[in-house]
Amino acid sequence: MFELNFEINQFLDTYWQKKPILIKQGFVDFQDPIAADELAGLAMEEDLESRLVYQEEGAWQAEIGPFNTFERLDNDGATLLIQAVDHWHPDAQQLIRPFRFLPNWRIDDLMISYSTPKGGVGPHIDNYDVFIIQGQGKRHWRVGERQTLPEFAAHGALKHCAEFEASIDVEMEPGDILYIPSGCPHEGYAVEASINYSVGFRAPDQNDLLSSFTDYNIDNNDNALRYTDIPMQVREKPGRIEQAELNKLHQVMLENCKTPAHLIPWFGKMISEAKHDLDIAQPEHPLQTEDILEFLEDGAQFTRLGGLRAVYFEQAPQQVFINGDAYDFSGFLELISCLCDQDETASELVEIFQSSAEALALFTKLVNLGYWYAE
Repeated sequence: MFELNFEINQFLDTYWQKKPILIKQGFVDFQDPIAADELAGLAMEEDLESRLVYQEEGAWQAEIGPFNTFERLDNDGATLLIQAVDHWHPDAQQLIRPFRFLPNWRIDDLMISYSTPKGGVGPHIDNYDVFIIQGQGKRHWRVGERQTLPEFAAHGALKHCAEFEASIDVEMEPGDILYIPSGCPHEGYAVEASINYSVGFRAPDQNDLLSSFTDYNIDNNDNALRYTDIPMQVREKPGRIEQAELNKLHQVMLENCKTPAHLIPWFGKMISEAKHDLDIAQPEHPLQTEDILEFLEDGAQFTRLGGLRAVYFEQAPQQVFINGDAYDFSGFLELISCLCDQDETASELVEIFQSSAEALALFTKLVNLGYWYAE
């Protein structure tokens, strides 16, 4: 449905996580996958995270959804933002797919914003990489090179940065793509009523990783290694912590992450968990393996639920993590690529299921969980 109009390898070599770039007509003849009134409808739902940002008497304001009215959007200077639209809108989900030249686990979600003329969220710095696609209308963007700037709360729900010198100063038109690496200040304001699509890429920092890893070990490590000090000798300076003791403490703390492979059970679970709610709809009546085969024989294809995360590791490909749970794919590894590397899968499943009843049984379970559905 959407096809990128730029040389991907050149982009990765020159720009990815290095510097911002405007890609004119990154999508040729771009057509919005969602309309403004559909966005408003999504912002009325409790399961979606939405915000309404505007200025009132020169002061920034932000309201948190769900919303029952959109009177603010009758005026200039207002922006409605909705997170994880790809989880709930199949057509909008298609806009994620062209960016899968990057690892799936790095993709966060698709945020969509609708702005009235002069609408924006102010100058700010994000801690993640983002591609911003211009849809309906036009928007004026300013982007600076990566730098450290003072930041402050313009409102309880808005963090802004100080003024910056722009290396990109442009008016975007439908189909234009703006890539902004993490740490680069930027601001955009609608020239006319416009829709913007932001494909964000998660990049957990050390604190996020350590906190999650600690929580995982607390929940899953009943036989945690305890510090011991054998052999012990008479201490002439009891107030001093010896180097050997510090070394032993270091060993205890690293016991569960001595090698990268030790991180697989934790990281697979953490990175495959959905950050936002999923639009899970389980079949009204549980399907049987025969039903799955019949669907495939009738020419149906199975599509992965929007926003669902399914990952595996090069070091341990038989273990697949889907929505925070681990599944054993031993004996039918060929199924992994169909489910984790592709958004849709069809005819290739038939041969796999004909040779492995276990593969068919596992996939039937995943379908009944609402993770894949037939089209």
